[in-house]
Amino acid sequence: MNKKDYYETLGVSKNATDEEIKRAFRVLAKKYHPDVNKEPGAAEKFKEIGEAYQVLSDKNKRAQYDQYGHAAFENGGASNFDMGDIDLDDILSSIFGGGFSGFSSFSGFGGRERGRSRARRGDDLLMRIHLTFDEAVYGCKKDIKVSVNEECDECHGTGGFGEATCSMCGGLGVVRDEQRTLFGIMQTQKTCPNCRGTGKTFKEICSACRGEGRVKKNKTLTVTIPAGVDNGSQLRLSGKGGAGINGGENGDIYLEFSVSDHKYFERQDDDIYLEVPVTITDAILGCKKEIPTLDGNGYIEIKPGTQNYTKLKLKGKGIKNASNKTTGDMYVVINVIIPTKLSRKQKELLSELADTDLESEPEFRDFEKALK
Repeated sequence: MNKKDYYETLGVSKNATDEEIKRAFRVLAKKYHPDVNKEPGAAEKFKEIGEAYQVLSDKNKRAQYDQYGHAAFENGGASNFDMGDIDLDDILSSIFGGGFSGFSSFSGFGGRERGRSRARRGDDLLMRIHLTFDEAVYGCKKDIKVSVNEECDECHGTGGFGEATCSMCGGLGVVRDEQRTLFGIMQTQKTCPNCRGTGKTFKEICSACRGEGRVKKNKTLTVTIPAGVDNGSQLRLSGKGGAGINGGENGDIYLEFSVSDHKYFERQDDDIYLEVPVTITDAILGCKKEIPTLDGNGYIEIKPGTQNYTKLKLKGKGIKNASNKTTGDMYVVINVIIPTKLSRKQKELLSELADTDLESEPEFRDFEKALK
């Protein structure tokens, strides 16, 4: 009987990308996995999609298939690739990250025996840390309290004493259940209930960790926060997360920051903005104005005739970027304050100023044109 087209098996077009092929296989593998789908024909369908994915996910095999079809993998064809080399456990593990438990193996389909006794990476942790504006801009040290799984000091992570190979699974960590179907013998691997997948048992279970090999510990880490972090920035503490299992590496801790607003400065990425109030006379006559900056107080020159909301740029006076080591700029926005209470003398002086011909200024001329 002719084999079904691999693209049709996965439900993708011949122009499908690698990601589209992977996504299609992921959906179908979950749907037809024999541990999930007990309907007749599910096991055979599962084998078909595994075969199709094994070919189409490999650039060279896919090219051969596109040129020669199924003949590419038959004796005398363009390649002598053996479909018996397919390992569905490897395929599923690569797709689901080892999180799809109970992988099934099929007689004559190349499935290998494996248990859960292989090394596994420890858990990652995400912690949200609040910083003041100054702590984020200048950097600081923080004491962070964490609760993580660490290797048990009593049994050194083994879970017990007097180690021996599990008699039920023979050290594999899994036991098999065989079922005869119309398509041959289907073998389902399940975690060994006697050793819980480790492949070993102990004469005495460790009382400190109750056989887990890890215990929850509370500890305080002193962390150096680099200068320039912002809202949503993350810092990775490599190897500070949960302890690995069976010799696996430790997980990481990720710190995610939230930063308070400043009373005067407004931050936009690595630039900062400062609104500076000035009097009418300062704006008209010009002056030097003392202002705060991230490096201490400094002075800016306000030129005569400065208009409201004029923006002055102070290059390199912003925030140092924590990643690329560049420095942002500082922008000073002039805010001309209109007085609300005036003495009689001040009113007289302003009345004299009102006699000044300002309508010859470009702003007035442009506005008058808009009215016509």
